[in-house]
Amino acid sequence: MDETASYTDKTVLQLRNLTKSFDGTTVLDSVSLSIKEGEVRALLGENGAGKSTLIKLVSGVYTADSGSISTQGLNLTIKAPVDATRSGIATVHQELMIAPGLSVAENVFLGSRVSTKFGAIRWSALNREATNLLGLLGQDFNVRQPVENLSAVQMTMTALARALSQDARVLILDEPTASLSDSEVIQLFQAIERLQKKGVGILYVSHRLAEVFEIASTYTVLRNGVNVAEGSITDTDIPRIINAMAGRSIETAYPARVMPSEQEILTVEGLCGEKVRDLTFSVCEGETLGIAGLAGSGRSEILRIIAGAQRARAGEMSINNDNYKPLSISDAHDSGVVLVPQERRRDGLIPGTIESNLVVTTLGNLTTCGGVVVSGKKSSQLALSEWKKFDIRGASVGQDVLTLSGGNQQKVVLAKFLALGPKILLIDEPTRGVDVSTRTEIYRLLAKLTSNGMAIVVVSSELTELLAISHRVLVMHEGRQVTILDPAVTNEEAALHACYGRPR
Repeated sequence: MDETASYTDKTVLQLRNLTKSFDGTTVLDSVSLSIKEGEVRALLGENGAGKSTLIKLVSGVYTADSGSISTQGLNLTIKAPVDATRSGIATVHQELMIAPGLSVAENVFLGSRVSTKFGAIRWSALNREATNLLGLLGQDFNVRQPVENLSAVQMTMTALARALSQDARVLILDEPTASLSDSEVIQLFQAIERLQKKGVGILYVSHRLAEVFEIASTYTVLRNGVNVAEGSITDTDIPRIINAMAGRSIETAYPARVMPSEQEILTVEGLCGEKVRDLTFSVCEGETLGIAGLAGSGRSEILRIIAGAQRARAGEMSINNDNYKPLSISDAHDSGVVLVPQERRRDGLIPGTIESNLVVTTLGNLTTCGGVVVSGKKSSQLALSEWKKFDIRGASVGQDVLTLSGGNQQKVVLAKFLALGPKILLIDEPTRGVDVSTRTEIYRLLAKLTSNGMAIVVVSSELTELLAISHRVLVMHEGRQVTILDPAVTNEEAALHACYGRPR
C-alpha cells in the first residue's frame, strides 16, 4: 500500500454485534468491525464463513436480526439498498451491476438524479461529469460508448465511478480482481489508493491473499459466522491467516503432476474465430493444457469454439483422429467434450435447487413410465450421491443453489458436467471466487481426472495457478498464439512477458 495513503482516526463505519439467521441456522453471530477514513480493511474467510451475509446486511439486501450499523457515530436503519446508498455506503459486487445497452455515463449515474433542463436530460453535462469521475480514478476512456464495449477493468472502474457519484464514504469491494489480469489489478489498486486519499473507507473481500497483503492495512477473519481474528496486516502473514480461516493448516495447494501419455486426443489446426487467428495445438490423454493471456487475448473464445458454443470461422479440429466440428453444445457433449464456464451463476447454473442442477445433465437416465416421467426417487438418490462425492456443503439438496457460497456453487457446476463422463474437460477460471481450501480440492480433482486419462484445457487469469497445474501453457496475445511454455522451467515473470507478446 502507498505510504501516503495512510488512514485517519475518524471512523466511517462501525458494525456492532451483527447477527443473522436463516431457518433457525445462525450464519452470522455477533460480528463487529470498524473502518476508518482511508483504511482498507480486508474481510477474509472460506466460502460459507459469513462474508457475503455481512456484505448484504451492510448494503441493505438483508436486515440484521440484531446488532447495529453506524457511520461517523450516527446509527443507521438499513432495510433496503437505497438506505445504504443514502447513508454513503456503496457496494461493488463480484457480479458487476452493469446495465448492457446503456452508455458508460448512463451506467455511472444509474439510479441517481441527473441534471435536466425543461425535463430533458442534459447529456453533455452528464458525459462531462462521468468523465470527471473516471478521471478521479485515473481513467480516461469514452463515456459515450456502450458499456458492453469495455474491458473487465473498465467495467470495474465504471462501477467505482458510480460509487463516487453517490458521494460514498464507505466502499465495499467484493472480489474486485476475480476477472482482472495482473496489469488490470495494478490499475485497480492505483484507483483504490486515490479513493483512500479522498478519505473513503474500504471493506475489501478477496480470496487472493497475496493481493490482500499488498493493498490492505487491516484485516478481519470470519469462520462459521464468527469473528476469529483481526489486526494489522503488518503483524501477521499468509500461513497465520489461512490457519485462522480454516481452523487448521492447509496442505500444499498444488498436487504433483502425473506425466500424460503421448496419445493425442484433441488436435486443432489453423483455428480462427472472432478474435482468435490461426491457432494450432494438440492435447494428449492425461494432459492439462493451460491457456494464458491478457483479458481480450482470445483465450476464452478458444474454449467456446471447442465446446460448440461458438462457430469457428476457419480451421480444423479432430478428436482421436476423427473430424470434429460441433454445431452446438449438445454436439460437443455427444463427442465427449464439456465446458465449465467462467460465469457460473449466469452460464453454469439454473435457478432452482441443488438437486435440479446436479441431475439436469443426466435426466435421461432417471426416467420411468417409458421415459416420460422423471423418477423423484432416482433423482434424489443421484443428487445425494453427487453431494457426498464432491463434498458440497449446504443445508440439503433441496436448498436454492444460488444461496450457496461461490466454492460450493463451483462444485455443483463441476459435478453436473462431469456426470456426462467427458473425455475432454474445458474449464474457464476454475477457482474464481473460491477460498483456499476449496481451491485445493479443485486442484486435486483435476489432477485425479488427468491421472485417469482425461484431457483438460484450462484458462486462468492467475499465472501462478496455471504454471502449477498445467503440463504445458499456451500463451495468447491479441488473438494469436505467442508460444507454448514448459512450467517446469518457466517462472511467473517470464510467463507475463509472453502474455504481453514479448516471450523471452
